[in-house]
Amino acid sequence: MEKHHRNRQVCLFFLFLCMCGALCKSIFYSVPEEKKSGSLVANVLKDLKVGVKELSARGARLVSKSSKQYFQLDPHSGDVILKDRIDREALCGRNDPCMLRFEIVLENPLQLHRIEVEIEDVNDNPPKFSKNQFFFEIPEQTPINTRFPMDRADDSDKGKNTIQNYTLSPNEHFSLDVQSHSDGSKYAELVLEKPLDREVDPQLILIYSAVDGGDPERTGTAKIVIDVLDNNDNLPQFGQLLYKIKIKENSPLNTLVTKVEASDRDIGSYADITYAFSQVQENVIRSFKLNKHTGELTVAGTIDYEENNYYEMNIRATDGGGLSAYCKVVVEVEDENDNAPEMTIMSITSPLPEDSPTETVVALFSVTDHDSGDNGRTACTINTNLPFILKASENNYYQVLTQQPLDREQVSGYNVTIMATDKGSPRLTSMTIIHVQISDVNDNPPVFQIASYVIWLQENNIPGLLMGSVHAVDLDMERNAKVTYSILPGKVADVSISAYVSINSETGNLYVLQSLDYEEIKEFQATVRASDSGSPPLSSEVIVQVLIVDENDNAPFVLYPLQNGTSPSNDLVPREAETGYLVTKVVAVDRDSGQNSWLSYELLKATEPGLFMVGAQNGEVKTMRPVNKRDAIKQKLIVGVKDNGHPSHSTSATLAILLVDG
Repeated sequence: MEKHHRNRQVCLFFLFLCMCGALCKSIFYSVPEEKKSGSLVANVLKDLKVGVKELSARGARLVSKSSKQYFQLDPHSGDVILKDRIDREALCGRNDPCMLRFEIVLENPLQLHRIEVEIEDVNDNPPKFSKNQFFFEIPEQTPINTRFPMDRADDSDKGKNTIQNYTLSPNEHFSLDVQSHSDGSKYAELVLEKPLDREVDPQLILIYSAVDGGDPERTGTAKIVIDVLDNNDNLPQFGQLLYKIKIKENSPLNTLVTKVEASDRDIGSYADITYAFSQVQENVIRSFKLNKHTGELTVAGTIDYEENNYYEMNIRATDGGGLSAYCKVVVEVEDENDNAPEMTIMSITSPLPEDSPTETVVALFSVTDHDSGDNGRTACTINTNLPFILKASENNYYQVLTQQPLDREQVSGYNVTIMATDKGSPRLTSMTIIHVQISDVNDNPPVFQIASYVIWLQENNIPGLLMGSVHAVDLDMERNAKVTYSILPGKVADVSISAYVSINSETGNLYVLQSLDYEEIKEFQATVRASDSGSPPLSSEVIVQVLIVDENDNAPFVLYPLQNGTSPSNDLVPREAETGYLVTKVVAVDRDSGQNSWLSYELLKATEPGLFMVGAQNGEVKTMRPVNKRDAIKQKLIVGVKDNGHPSHSTSATLAILLVDG
C-alpha cells in the first residue's frame, strides 16, 4: 500500500470530479514482440501533457495489475522502457488483440492515465502439424471428387503471419482445395481427381505443406501416406453431422461430454468402426479424450472458461475397409464463478489531517473479476460506523471519501475493510484492509487543570523561592501539544508584576522575586497564559491569587499613655476611690494580624502591690481595694503588653498615678 502524504487532499478532490473522463479515455501504444529488454516503447510526455520537470516533481510512477511487470517508467525523461522480452504467444495465446494495460499515476494533484500497449505479432513461429505423417487408407474405385479433410497446421502467430495457404506436392491423383472458415482461418481438403488403382499404385506418398504470410515466409511440412485398399463400397454414416454440446467449466476428469455414433452397412471387418480426431487444434487434444471404439468424448484436462470458452473438432469414423465419414462437434463452455474479485490499490492518503474537509479522497482502487456475465460483475462495500463513504465510478474504479469531520483526539486511526463481492452463484468475496492514520492539527488550546489557583506565601520569604506551579494540558500531539507559560503584564501597588513573580516557561513553576511584608501587601494576583507551539498557536489563561501569610514580626506598640521618653503624665485618683475605680486605660496595637495581633495586659510592677489591677483583655487599670491614708501619694505602675504569636512579642508601659484628696 503506498504511503505518500504530500498534502494532496484538494487535488484528489478535483481528480474525483474529472475522473470519469480520465479513466474512460486510454492512451494507446504498440510494441513488437521479441524486442530486447531496455527497448523504448514510447515517450509519454506529449500524451500526458506534462514536461520532464513536472513529471519528476509529481512523483510519476507506473502501476500495473499484472503479476509480472513488463514495463518501467523513467520519471526523468518520460520514456516507457521494456523490462523484459515479450513473447506474444506465451502472453496472450490466440487472443487478439494482445494488450497489456497499466496506469501512470501523477501526484499533486493526483491523476491517473490508463495506458494500453498492443503487443504486435512478428513472424517468429513456423506452421506446425500435429504429427509428421498422416496416414490414409483409401479403397480403390473411390469416386472422384471425394474429399478428405486434412489436419490443420498450428501457427501461434496472427494476422498475415499465420497460415495463408496449404500446398501439395505434384501428383496425378490428388489436388488440394484450400478454403477459409468464417473466422478467416484456412483449412484444406484432399480431393481425389483421378480414380485409384491398387494394382498400379498400392501406396502414394505426398508432401503436405502449410505456408504463412510472414516476411520471410515460414513453412511447415508433413508427409501424407495413402494406402490404397481393396474395394469397400459402403461409407460409415453418422446419425447426425453436427453435435452442439454445453459443459460447465471445471468439469471433473472423465466427465462424459457426448457420444458420437456412426454405422456401416457393410459386414465383417468393413463394418468395424473406429473413431479419431481429425483436423483439431492442440487445445482440443489437451482437454478432451475420444474413445476410439465407443465414440465417447470425455474430459481429459482442465476446462477453463477464461482460457477457452469454445471448442470445435472434427471426428472421423473409419470402417474396417478404410472408408471414413466425418462429423463436427462444437463444445460451448459455460462460465462458473471460480474467480474471486481482485482489488488493486492505486493510492492511499495516510496520514490524513484531522481537518480534512468532507469528500476528501482517502483511497483510490480498482476491482477486476476474470469471470463473465454476473460472475464478473462486482460490488464493493466498506465497514460501517466509519467517517468514510465509498463512491464508485466507471470501469470498476472506487474512491474512499471522508463523509464527516475527523477528530484525532478521539480516534487516531481507522482500519478500513474493503469487501468486493461478485454477483455469481455462489458469490465470491475478497477483502483488503487499509490503515488510515489521522494526523494532528492544532485545534485544541491548552487547558488548565483547575479554574483558578490560590497560593499561600509566608511573609519575609527568601527571594527566588518556589511558591507553587500551574499546569495545563493540550490534547493535540507533538509541537501542537508543547505548552509554554508566561505571565501577562499587570501591577501590584503600582509596581509591575514582573518585579514580584516569575514563571518557568517549560514547567509552569512560579517563583517570588523579593521578600514580601504582610503589613505592606496582603495579597495580589497574576494572570498566567499557557500557549501551545502550533501554527497559529492557541492559548488559555488562568488567575493565580497569591495570599500573604502573616508572621509575628511586630511587637505591640503602646498608644496611651504615650511613652515618649519624657516624664509620663500623672493620672489622679481620689483617696475616696472605692474598689473597682477606673483609673485609666492602657491602649496598645500590633501591626500583625490574626492571633499575632491579639494583645493581653498584665501588671508587671507596682509601688503598692495589691492596690491596682490591669484588665488582661482590655488594659483597664482599676483599684483592687479602697485607697487608704497609708498609701503613698505617688504610685508607679509598669504594665506589660504581650501578643499571642509564636514566639510572642511584648512591650511595657509606665504609668504615674497621684493619690489626691477631694
